[in-house]
This record gives sequence, C-alpha cells and structure tokens, in this order.
Amino acid sequence: MKLLGQGKTMEQASAKCGMDVKSARKYRDLDKQPSELQAERKRDWRTRSDPFIKEWPIVTAFLEINPGLEAKTLFEHLQRQYPGRFSDGQLRTFQRKIKGWRATEGPAKEVYFPQVHKPGQLSQSDFTHMGELEVTIAGLPFDHLIYHFVLTYSNWEAGMVCFSESFESLSEGLQQALQKLGGVPEAHQTDRLSTAVNKPGNMEEFTSRYQGLLSHYGLTGRKIQAASPNENGDIEQRHHRFKRAVDQALMLRGNRDFSSRKEYDIFLENLFMQLNRNRQQRFQEEQRLLRPLPGKALPSCSKFTVVVGPSSTIRIKKNVYSVHSRLIGEQVVVRLYAEYLEVWYGQRFIEQIPRLRGASKSRIQYRHIIDWLVRKPGAFANYRYHSDLFPTSRFRMAYDDLKKVHALSKAAKEYLQILKLAAKENELAVDDALRYLYEQGQPVSADTVKSIVSSGQKPQPITDVEISEIILGSYDLLLDAQEVTQ
Repeated sequence: MKLLGQGKTMEQASAKCGMDVKSARKYRDLDKQPSELQAERKRDWRTRSDPFIKEWPIVTAFLEINPGLEAKTLFEHLQRQYPGRFSDGQLRTFQRKIKGWRATEGPAKEVYFPQVHKPGQLSQSDFTHMGELEVTIAGLPFDHLIYHFVLTYSNWEAGMVCFSESFESLSEGLQQALQKLGGVPEAHQTDRLSTAVNKPGNMEEFTSRYQGLLSHYGLTGRKIQAASPNENGDIEQRHHRFKRAVDQALMLRGNRDFSSRKEYDIFLENLFMQLNRNRQQRFQEEQRLLRPLPGKALPSCSKFTVVVGPSSTIRIKKNVYSVHSRLIGEQVVVRLYAEYLEVWYGQRFIEQIPRLRGASKSRIQYRHIIDWLVRKPGAFANYRYHSDLFPTSRFRMAYDDLKKVHALSKAAKEYLQILKLAAKENELAVDDALRYLYEQGQPVSADTVKSIVSSGQKPQPITDVEISEIILGSYDLLLDAQEVTQ
C-alpha cells in the first residue's frame, strides 16, 4: 500500500513485497492486512468427534455441585466408571474442555477491586516469619518474626523483631511504629489476629485490650474478612518485598551471621531507613495530615496477679517460672512483656525474667530454691524440673561423675553443695574450677571445688592455644619410609 501510494504499479509493488499480483489486488480492494483475514478465516468446527460428549452431562453435574473439582480427578473417575473407554493420552483434551466450560458456563470468579489510597488515612500491620532467610546470631539459628507496619498511601514502613504473635508484641510494635512515624493516621487494619479480633458471634468486634490500645491513640480499628489476606494486600506485598530486600542486603554484606541481637536490630533499622528514603514526597503528604501522638505511650504488657505456689513457682501463659522461695504463699503482680516478665510485690520491683516462647515449658532459677534443696537433697533426683538445675554442661558432667563414685543420695548432696557455692559466690568461678579439675584429670568434689574457688586459681583460658613448632624433617623421614615400602 505504501509503494502504491508512491506511484508504483501493482506489478512493481507486489514484486517488491514478494507477493502474487492477485493477492496484492485482493488486499488492496478489501483494505485489510493478511493477519486480519487469517483471524476471520479461523475455523469454528471440530476436526474430530468429541470423545466426552456422552458423559459430559455427568461431568457438568459434578462441576455444578462442586466447582472446585479438578479435571484430573473427574477424568480418573470416568476411567473407573467406564473401563477401557478413555486412555491417559486424552487427559489434556479433557482438561481443555473443563477449562472452556469454566470460562463460559462456570460460576463467577471472585473479583478484586483496586482501591484508591488517600494520604494519612490508613495503616496496616501484620507479623511475618523470617526463618527462610537463615539469619544466625553468634553462629546459632535465630528463629524470629517481624512485626511489620506500613502506611498504605506512601508505603512508609517500620518493623520490630519479635518471637510470637502475642498482644504484647502487637502493642509494642504498633506503638514503636507510631513513635517513629511522629503521628497517628485515621485508621489501622490487621488480619484476624486472635489477640486483637474477637471470634464471630462475640458482641464486641475487638478484644478489650486491643480496643483500649486503639482508643488511646484515637485509631479506628479495621479487620479483614476470614480467609481473605488480599484485603490486607499492602502489608502482604510489603512482606514479600521487605524480605527480598533483607535477602539482598545480606548477600551484599557477605554473610548472614551477626555477633549479637543488637547488631541485627541496627542492620534492620538501617534497611528500613534506606527503603523509606525513596518515599519522601508521598510520605510528606501523609505527615501533614497525621494527628498528633498522645502525651505518653501505654505500657506494652499484660498484668497478672498470682499467688506463689508451695514449689516456689508461678504459672504464666501455660509456662512455669520460679521466684524466690521467700515469696511462697504471697500474692505477686507479673507484668508480661514481649520478651520478658517483671515480678512485683506490693509496689516493689523484685526481678526481671526472660519470657519463655511456646507453652508447657519451665524456667527454674536454682538460686531461688537452693537453700531448701540443700536441706532436702533427697528431692533432687526426681525433681520435676531437674534438668533446669544445671547452669552449664560442666555442672551436668560433675553430677554424672559424682553418681559413678557415690550412692545417689551422696552424689546429690555433693552436687547441691557445688550448686550452692555457685549461688553464693560466683557461677563462672565454679564453672572454671570444674574445668580446671577436668583438665588436670582430678576427681570432682564439693570441697575441692570450694578450695579452687577460694584460692582464685583459674584454668588456662580457652583462647590461649599453643601450637608446637613444626619439624619439617619428620616429613622427609615419612617420604623415605614410603619409598622403602614401595
């Protein structure tokens, strides 16, 4: 058509295009391209008979009742019902037929409606597991989660390391994010966390603790529908991109091991700052519309009032913790935070204890009960929390060795005296004394350990390694010996 417009004859134009004159004249007269004519000529008839036409009403009946049935499942059903009629090679044909039915006659599919986000209106948060990134602390696997917060308009984000989807982690993570943000949006949306959202049928939409947190900051609470993570789409997408960014940053760093938890926290904080640096324009739009923060933050803890049992223990969230035996029978207040708990008696702070992860676990501090264990050594061997009373592996070795040379009762008495020495003097000094005895090949006893601790005698530091000088002549002798053998 271009050549004809330049004044070329039909014969010249068709020859230059490598086309027959008749074909060229046809395309000129119809004013259509060859591809358009091919589309019009596309056949709508079958080249072979439909092998499933007789059984198709049975298939559609199944699909109308259970639209989720897979084509392969139905095909195998037909093979069982009609042995020998359908071969495995016809599966692909059957799958195409099912696909066509779903597209033309099947049930309507769920429609996702893109939302328009407005500045300063909505934030979302959720927890995401980080195990797939294989981060380690001092060489040990660091199994953890990230509480992840995002503003849906600007995608400004913040996060905090945590270890469970508890209310304490939710409260601390949300409040930290708002403090960094420097203001409060109109609403906050989560998925159906059991710590925040009540079960269906409950008159109150949110739990009292979560509603109290929202009210303190003047936030309107929102939740997604059951089994609809797409409704929390912004935070779900940020999970994916954030973890990919962490993975890339770890690759650039050269390794995935951190010397301490603090170093890892700083690494994540710097990454969040880097990600947010490219969102400043939209973030500034949001900042102008955020409401001011309240005068103070809420304590990110749950409070429990419990009575210390006769075993000098308390039970918090299905886990057992020991407290000092002097508190037996007394009522104490426990403030449970995301990573630790505080024990208060009256208005007096008693101690802080690391929080256990999971359930049906125990954390027994031998210092709390050692005085009475020494008085009742017979209770040690079958004590329910026996394994908690070995501060290091050398304490465990000492007890096992004492049992080899003494009766069980005598071994328990000797070991408990060693444990008492660790409680009253210094656990590290006692551990060093045990290491010294093992290095010298001497037997373990309470008196010997006490003597070494009193004298201040210490074993050679583990880091002091002596490497003897290598005599290269010995290799020559080895080679000579090998030649003689050959």
